[in-house]
Amino acid sequence: MARVDPDYPLRPVPPGARKGLASITVVLLGFTFFYATMYAGARVGSSFRYWPDLYLVLATGSVILGVYVAALSALGARTGLTTVLLARSTFGEWGSKATDVILGGTQLGWFGVTVALMAKPFTAWLHEAGIIQAGWDNRAMMVSVCLLWAFCHSLTAYYGYRGMEALSFVAVPLILVLGCLMAARAFADAGAAFGGMARIPVTGALGFGSAMTLIVGTFASGGTQAPNWARFARSPRAAFWASIISFLVGNGLMLWFGAVGGNVYNQPDFAEVLKIQGFLGLGLLLLVLNVWTTNDNAAYAFSVAAANMFRLPRKRPFIIVCGAVGFLVAISGAYDIVYAWMAAMGILIPPVGGAILGDYLLARRGDPPRPEEGRDARFRPAGIIGFLLGVGAAYASERGGVPIPPLNGIVVSALSTALLHRRFAGSGTGAHAEA
Repeated sequence: MARVDPDYPLRPVPPGARKGLASITVVLLGFTFFYATMYAGARVGSSFRYWPDLYLVLATGSVILGVYVAALSALGARTGLTTVLLARSTFGEWGSKATDVILGGTQLGWFGVTVALMAKPFTAWLHEAGIIQAGWDNRAMMVSVCLLWAFCHSLTAYYGYRGMEALSFVAVPLILVLGCLMAARAFADAGAAFGGMARIPVTGALGFGSAMTLIVGTFASGGTQAPNWARFARSPRAAFWASIISFLVGNGLMLWFGAVGGNVYNQPDFAEVLKIQGFLGLGLLLLVLNVWTTNDNAAYAFSVAAANMFRLPRKRPFIIVCGAVGFLVAISGAYDIVYAWMAAMGILIPPVGGAILGDYLLARRGDPPRPEEGRDARFRPAGIIGFLLGVGAAYASERGGVPIPPLNGIVVSALSTALLHRRFAGSGTGAHAEA
């Protein structure tokens, strides 16, 4: 008898494998604790008056993101299914393969970009600390460090939920301590604590709409895949609140850490802020933990998407593929397009979640999709057309300067999917007719 993958990539998570609120929360917090989020916070922080404008912007963006992800996570826990398995019931057996490519492909690329994102400052810091001598070949060193971190990030993902949980229980408290330490020092350097922060001049480079786009878009794509981990929750309520804590509170806190550093030191990189403050070793530790707890989730997300694509009930072979291909991406120079990559994900991926939510909450009125439901139709036109309309709305919003393109994509995709479901049902062709 074939050994069952303990992460159940192609079937619902059984009751005996479910986890409590603390476990789900710490894994999702590890996912959201990412210093690219702090970079976004720094850009926002330097554009708005510290009080009350900055807090209004951060709170609004975090609420939008948190509620969206929490709704998807509750659905994942209720059904026990990953995002790509939920997509099979929304887009059909063949239609869902496009979401496998989008979700898995973007996470594969993000894995490689993040390895390089970590390797560059890590290598520079090793030089500065005198651990690596100046005569060493920088290119060879960069390749070696990329190989090291591609292996490490793949390792915890290889052991699945248990590996990511163990790392997150160690990393999340340390990241919080380091973030609070940085914030306290920044307030002290600003002078007179809160009053000093309020007197720092702002650039006004971002308007409210652009700031919302940046805040929501930073993790809208990753949040769409939150059911991959939230499905392990013992109840939809636990998954919902774990996501609220992680994506509203936790992600909001990371944005705030970045905003404080951006305001006081005019430095968008949180790790560099710690370096400026004289905490070189702590900054290196932060960099390692912060990126690792996010990138192993990217490898995991790729593996479950690939398992669904090839209908292979094991994720570990795809973890190895992700590590190998991600290493090649890392040394290819993809680091230089990281923000273009984030923008593209903010356009393409949120409408996937919007279509799933529209199908489940509006069209089905809360009746959960069956795990095998995607198999009785090759294409489900309501979900596919709704997704395409959502992508079009997000792209048009981005090009036209309309606020919050990711949110627009989610809303248009959800409403379109629900309306088209009724249209196809009313015409007698069936909302889920086989194409």
